[in-house]
Amino acid sequence: MYEQYPHPPRRLPLAGVLRLARPSDIWFKPALSVVASVGPPNLILLALGRLDLALYTMAGSLCALYGHNRPYAARGRTLAWVVLGMVGGLALSLLAASLTSRAAVLVTVGALLAAAQKTVRDATRVGPPGNVVPTFISSASLFAPQTLAQVPGHVGLALAAGAWAWLVGMVPGLLRPHGPERRVTARALNAAAAYAETRGTAEGHARTRAACAAAVHAAWQSLLAGGARRDRTRRALERLVVRAEVALAAPADTDPARLRAWARELRGTARVPRAGSAARAEDELLGVEAELAEPRPPLRRRLAPYAPLAARTAIGCALAGHASLLLGVGRPYWALVTAASLYQANVTLTWSRGVQRVVGNLVGVLLFAALAPLTHGHPVALVLCSIALNFGAEALIGRNYWLGSVCVTPMALLVTEFAGLQDPGRLITERVVDTLVGALAGFAAAVAVTNRRAGDRLEHALTTAERAREDAARLLTEPHPAPAALASARRALAAALVELRGTADAATGEWWQRALPEERVVLAEQAGHRTLAATVRRQGLVPQDHDPGRTTEDIRP
Repeated sequence: MYEQYPHPPRRLPLAGVLRLARPSDIWFKPALSVVASVGPPNLILLALGRLDLALYTMAGSLCALYGHNRPYAARGRTLAWVVLGMVGGLALSLLAASLTSRAAVLVTVGALLAAAQKTVRDATRVGPPGNVVPTFISSASLFAPQTLAQVPGHVGLALAAGAWAWLVGMVPGLLRPHGPERRVTARALNAAAAYAETRGTAEGHARTRAACAAAVHAAWQSLLAGGARRDRTRRALERLVVRAEVALAAPADTDPARLRAWARELRGTARVPRAGSAARAEDELLGVEAELAEPRPPLRRRLAPYAPLAARTAIGCALAGHASLLLGVGRPYWALVTAASLYQANVTLTWSRGVQRVVGNLVGVLLFAALAPLTHGHPVALVLCSIALNFGAEALIGRNYWLGSVCVTPMALLVTEFAGLQDPGRLITERVVDTLVGALAGFAAAVAVTNRRAGDRLEHALTTAERAREDAARLLTEPHPAPAALASARRALAAALVELRGTADAATGEWWQRALPEERVVLAEQAGHRTLAATVRRQGLVPQDHDPGRTTEDIRP
């Protein structure tokens, strides 16, 4: 174990918080999906003169934002669970709204729902946009006028829109059935090429190696999520990921140009390029079946590490909502949602998200002020602007969260006007106040509720990585290890190293934390990557005489 004394509080960053990143290679997919999912239900309600029901259809329609990086078989399952979770949260909120009108009770219910949604979505790693969308829907529904008799009909509307969102998310698979797997494999190849270009030198080594390891791990996660059914295309993609994995373990023996050429060939629907001989490739992939046969840990076990984050979310959302009530703001759920949107893996990232949220919301209310005269002119303009803002939010949020918030804020304000036009000045004032209240209360809870388990999780990740290295090293000492066992051990070690780096980064960003075993983390990563290189050479994936840095430490249990 490591010493139990705290680090001094860390400085919270400002530089770079608002810096724009490069757009995602699939930024247009969620943007177009949300337009196709939200547009038809809203236009139908507009034709029927029932835009007041748009909140309920949007609960289902916004499910189309999820699962774009998953293979279609896994995406179908993910979207189904997302729809059920979204509709379940909506049903609980509507039920609470129909049973009581006490704002304090409703805020408390909203805070507990927000904590549950945050925990489940982080533990299941459903991906962006995470818990913010379901929290917005369930929190807004808590303050929508409701009777018990109306609940089934409104929930039915959400289910119908959710079914449409599921279809929108799955239809692209008819044209490009392996599109997600091809994209994630291309990312792994490009990341491996960038790392191979360093030749394992110190300059830029740690950063590019971590990026390469994360990309390779994400590729395996995506391919394995497709289930046990593996067709020819998927096997070819797995062989390419193995090539990227080899580059991670032995960058000096890798040709970056070939990796980039393979990545380019994965664009479109052309045949997947072949990598290596068929006999050797099959030996490399024998471990995949073993991994697919491994049972996943139960959900309760996966939820346990997120208890501190759940406590932060519940307390922060409750503080924000009740503070908004004390200030007399008519929509306390805006403050609640602001607090819920802040919470990231650690306090440092939470601070950055808070700055981004505040800046984006303040600019967003200015955009709403400019759009209000247009949207008040005709309901068609109101619906079309809302759809356009949905597109803009998803197209921009990958560049930086604050930029996406510039579109999300006026979109949320327009949703409140579907049931009837309101005074723009009052809406803007309440939104600004709730944004500031939610950000301050949410961050205060993040600082107050210290994640004491961050160090425990790091210790567990270290132990897992060290044991995975020992298992791989033990196989290397055997004269004839089974190819399946060696391949599986190699991937288990690579996954453990990725998890170790992510856990260490999360623990390092905590506001007040006991001393972390930073030297032990570095040594575990170095030893792990040396052992990875040894397993790659033992499998014959690269020539063994091209490893000047190999020592007995690589294979010693």
